Amino acid sequence: MTQVDDSREQDQDQGPLRSEADEPGWEVDPDDDWGIAVVAMVGRQLKLRREAAGLRAAEFGLAIGYGEDMVYKIESGRRIPRPEYLDRSDDVLRAYGMVSAMKEDVRRIRYPKKVRDLAKLEGQAVEIQLYDPLNIHGLLQTPEYARALFRMRRPAFTDEDVERGVAARDARKSVFERVPSPELSFVQEEWVLRRPLGGRTLRRRLLEHILEVGRLRHVEIQVMPMHREEHAGTEGGIEVFKFEDGSAVGRSPGVANGRPVSDPRQLRVLELRYGIIRAQALPPEESLAFIEQLLGES
Repeated sequence: MTQVDDSREQDQDQGPLRSEADEPGWEVDPDDDWGIAVVAMVGRQLKLRREAAGLRAAEFGLAIGYGEDMVYKIESGRRIPRPEYLDRSDDVLRAYGMVSAMKEDVRRIRYPKKVRDLAKLEGQAVEIQLYDPLNIHGLLQTPEYARALFRMRRPAFTDEDVERGVAARDARKSVFERVPSPELSFVQEEWVLRRPLGGRTLRRRLLEHILEVGRLRHVEIQVMPMHREEHAGTEGGIEVFKFEDGSAVGRSPGVANGRPVSDPRQLRVLELRYGIIRAQALPPEESLAFIEQLLGES
């Protein structure tokens, strides 16, 4: 039996062929030069192996459960292949793991460049300080809550953009599982915790999740009460990442127009503001008790 015949036989039990509509959020970011290069390289390798196996695009797609149009888009570098696509391709092309090994390269460019840059900072930092005055911080959001927020964006996001955003935000949560663990500090506004975005059910699950995270030994969550008459965070959110070598990177809309900064003088401003914000907020234990109270009221 030839490889083409074998592939056709394998497809007998497969359902409908997958298309772009079945896999939203796997488009290539046009502003990500490195990502474009990686996807183009992966696509070329897949095409060369398919042609060497004597398979036409339609036959190959049938064998792995994908439409011909999807095969062409992936091979031309216009679409990011999912891990399952690479695994099935590896089996059909009898690549003995060579195609599946490209999953690591694809994983790195799955998300937008700015998200990868942020995840890199989170992945290297030994201490992270975070204050978000408008929303629950992304690292504390449940996937359902994040999806609801993305769907509220205007102009409206496409379904692909929504799912890509949710996946990227969820992937960053690996920072909680790092060994050794970084020290994470969050300050959240009371009114943000009270706001029922996405509905009462989503909010309840969100509060439960925040409590779970807040009980981790290396995480501190504080709540800024609405009745405070003094507030050091009026110039916007703050993010500070401190590294093992003593260096740091921070950003805030109120410093350098929101661009990442590493200059000690600018970092001092961010740390000063964050320190005062923490002092004005409820202590961690009181904050968790307050969130439990909100949960009981929901």
